[in-house]
Amino acid sequence: MHSAIPRLSGNQLALAYLLAAAVPLTLALTQSVARGHAWEYAAAALGLVALAGMAVQFVTSGRFEAVSGKLGIDKIMSFHKIAAWWLLLGVLAHPLLYVVPTWTADPDLAWMRLEFYLSDPAYRSGVVALGAMLLLVISSALRERLPLPYEAWRATHVVLALVSVGGGLHHALAVGRFSIDGPVAMFWWLLGAGVVAVMVTLYGWRWWHLHRHPWRLAAVEKRADRMWELDIQPQPGTPPMPYHAGQFVWMTDRGRRFPLMDHPFSIADSPERPGLSLLIKEAGDYTNQIGALPEGCTIGIDGPYGEFTLEAHDPAAVLLIGGGVGIAPILGILRDMAARGDRRPVRLVYAAGHPENLANLEEIRQIAASGALNLKLWLLTEDPPTAPDMHQGILSPERLREVLQGLDPKTTKAMMCGPGPMVVAVSDALLDLGMPMANVVYERFDYSGSMRSRQDRARTRAFVSVGAALGVLVAGFAFLAG
Repeated sequence: MHSAIPRLSGNQLALAYLLAAAVPLTLALTQSVARGHAWEYAAAALGLVALAGMAVQFVTSGRFEAVSGKLGIDKIMSFHKIAAWWLLLGVLAHPLLYVVPTWTADPDLAWMRLEFYLSDPAYRSGVVALGAMLLLVISSALRERLPLPYEAWRATHVVLALVSVGGGLHHALAVGRFSIDGPVAMFWWLLGAGVVAVMVTLYGWRWWHLHRHPWRLAAVEKRADRMWELDIQPQPGTPPMPYHAGQFVWMTDRGRRFPLMDHPFSIADSPERPGLSLLIKEAGDYTNQIGALPEGCTIGIDGPYGEFTLEAHDPAAVLLIGGGVGIAPILGILRDMAARGDRRPVRLVYAAGHPENLANLEEIRQIAASGALNLKLWLLTEDPPTAPDMHQGILSPERLREVLQGLDPKTTKAMMCGPGPMVVAVSDALLDLGMPMANVVYERFDYSGSMRSRQDRARTRAFVSVGAALGVLVAGFAFLAG
């Protein structure tokens, strides 16, 4: 499955995003409309760009492999969140720019004009779209503080997204200066059809797939404190799922097999073994009950996704770093290397706050001691160690220097999964030790809003440059149309 899907690079995705915004602007330049002020053209351009961008948000949600495959779900979701803010700013500025020419001549009349835009029934769908977009972005920013279960928040998110795009499309087709008829109107109809196709794919076809190809829970075993490993096997008639070690799937169970109810989990297994296993920590509404799932129950699996794999990066030597339950994809890669007898140099660092939080410890030790791999192992805990091969402390720059002895940082790939603060600190430390940024590959299972690695900041600058390019498109349209 994964090999048949073409995946776009970050630069290709950025270009596609800008092209999606440029199409309605280009078509609008072919329209013959009443003359207006440059600010009004800028306002119209903001509306056109924001509406196109709102529709594109449906495919930057991490659920389409062609879009998120080469970036990974954490990176594409970072773009999704940043883009939502500039789209919100565009939607808010859209009516305001229309009244700028009036404001300079008569502020009182400008307020009356703005009030008219916000209250007249002809513009109501646009106001609804604006309100839905505002609620959507604010509720997403405050998700951790809202008293809503994850599934309820996701459902609300989808409804608000549909209302904002649906209202925006109706507003454009009903009162848009460039969109009432002609090629721009046709573009909006096609874009609306595209959104419908995305929704049918996500919540129709994938629902059918979850029920047409069910899996079953063969076993569930406790591997560490509040950490469980699920052995999941395809039911008769369900084809095997080809994947690479380190990828992840979306999982649901029993009567919850609907895409809004699924959760992402890394595969902690090798493709050499039938089925797949997931290593899951109790950490939320759904996962707190994961150990109580009855053996034999029906499981829904959607995947595989992600590029956190050796095949995607093909390193000469590899440094594997797992923190807490972030060991899940690392364990999958380790198991796969052992199953295939991979002889390239491997360094494995497994860190946890408490010794009892180290999962699958005996298996990892056996792999290290078997000689099947060219492997060196470091076990770190913040609490006093309970075994001679454990070390107390954090993965400091000094410890990393020790781990990397004998490896060339230029040809070694670091693959890391863990909590946000650990990922940030270790990523930056590896860069300081001479590892190129492209050689530091990580996924996070949580995020710290106040901490970002140098790689995060570089990526954010790239994302912001896409937003700046949208601003250039808007200004260029206002100049050409005027």
